[in-house]
Amino acid sequence: MPKVIFVVDDNDINLSMAKETLKDHYRVMTLPSAAKMFALMEKIMPDLILLDIEMPETDGFEALSTLKADGKHSDIPVIFLTGMTDASIEARGFQMGVVDFISKPFSAPVLLNRIKSHLDIDELIRERTRQIQHLKSGIVYVLADMVEKRDNTTGGHIERTAKYLSLMLKEMIARGTFSDIGESSLDMLISSARLHDIGKITISDLVLNKPGKLTDEEFAAMKSHSIQGVAIIDQIIERTGNVEFLQNARQFAGSHHERWDGKGYPHGLAGEDIPLLGRIMAIADVYDALVSVRPYKTGFSHEKAVEIIMEGAGTQFDPSMVALFFDLQEEFKLVER
Repeated sequence: MPKVIFVVDDNDINLSMAKETLKDHYRVMTLPSAAKMFALMEKIMPDLILLDIEMPETDGFEALSTLKADGKHSDIPVIFLTGMTDASIEARGFQMGVVDFISKPFSAPVLLNRIKSHLDIDELIRERTRQIQHLKSGIVYVLADMVEKRDNTTGGHIERTAKYLSLMLKEMIARGTFSDIGESSLDMLISSARLHDIGKITISDLVLNKPGKLTDEEFAAMKSHSIQGVAIIDQIIERTGNVEFLQNARQFAGSHHERWDGKGYPHGLAGEDIPLLGRIMAIADVYDALVSVRPYKTGFSHEKAVEIIMEGAGTQFDPSMVALFFDLQEEFKLVER
């Protein structure tokens, strides 16, 4: 499948020259304005954009700014086409994220070589990114598995909650109620959720696997897993950097037991002061606990679990998350146990 190149220029001659030069090597879309480009991007995602700076209505800098602000399009390499040779313009473009400049009128060999070079670099970066994400996922699976094996009462809880979370996030993205996020970023966000119970590593086996009801002291120890989880992730952040993946894991670990009415733990946060990721995970976490068999209880039916969560809207849970859960309940029911 040939790479897709958008050429955006208000000059028909430039568009024709670019298409003639590139058509034997790439799938070329010529567009007379930034507005036409953004409209086409709703249907087709380019691998690289050649963008004229001097255009009426929306110039190249404005278009580049819009691209970089959009999570779906921010990683697309953009090369500026320009007849200007001003150092300040080049500095501004590179600062905003353009990968190169090509002077007009351009020569065919220069245009082809520059595009090939940047597409090769972009593919190398994407492959390295895939490798890093695969490594992160592998580490997370091992850590999550360590937690699961210590807690003999929750078999499969981490993977099931990840699946419930995935259902909710994908639906929120489809409805436009979650910020734009690429498929790879969504996968990493869901992967980070597998660390939501990482703090249980610090809890005594006697408490973690007690078959009966916990004493007040034991329950206090169990509740500390949220704080301990944050502390563990903070140690990783301190050594590796403040990366988004770890910040998401921190939110999941530290806030999935908070309640909408402020009566949760560890900080007694209420309403929208609770991070959104914590409010989503609270639904997934409680649903799985309700329908699962534990040494101290039988599992509730799906219908009973739905009823309990619905009753918790506005007290235990964010009402908007409960409404979303209700719409997805049949898909929750289908998650393999």
